Amino acid sequence: MFITASCPGCKDETEHEVVAESRDLLVRCTNCGHHHRIRKEREPTALLVKTIVSREGTSKVCTIELAEEDECSVEDHMVAECGDDAFGVEITGIECGEKRVQRAKAPDITTLWTRAIENVVVKISIHDGRKTIPVYMECDGEQPFVVGEMYTVSGKRFKLSHLKLRDGPLMRKEGWKTVAHRVKRIYGYRL
Repeated sequence: MFITASCPGCKDETEHEVVAESRDLLVRCTNCGHHHRIRKEREPTALLVKTIVSREGTSKVCTIELAEEDECSVEDHMVAECGDDAFGVEITGIECGEKRVQRAKAPDITTLWTRAIENVVVKISIHDGRKTIPVYMECDGEQPFVVGEMYTVSGKRFKLSHLKLRDGPLMRKEGWKTVAHRVKRIYGYRL
């Protein structure tokens, strides 16, 4: 195996042959033949962080693998592993011991609270003039929804009038759009 390192013999950055590996590497400069030791770079250790994955009323205990130097924030997107399954998730809460924080370094994190965003169930309220009909639509978390567009769910055709986002605001202006995993509820008028 060959690596590039600074040689104390020829005082230059050259290619070195790795002669022996232990705690340090014994290397030989391919330029001048000088033997010397260099520190072996420490590989970052992987941490398995306990992760609660919520998916429409049910929760699973899973894990997310993080490097020691990683930092997580609420609303970050990650991949959680639950046995043989893997889910795209969004972090909704970070627990460090007894406290909930918005951002933390991986070694300080006790539990990550997340929600699955790959496939989500979107709640839709369709108003037909006299009553409001609740409908549920399972879709890809990245499916776009646009205010003013026409959609069909469970045989009901409707025009999307406004969206309520998970993080608070209402989207009412024609043409405004978002993706399914950010939607709390969709409101529309039956056609």
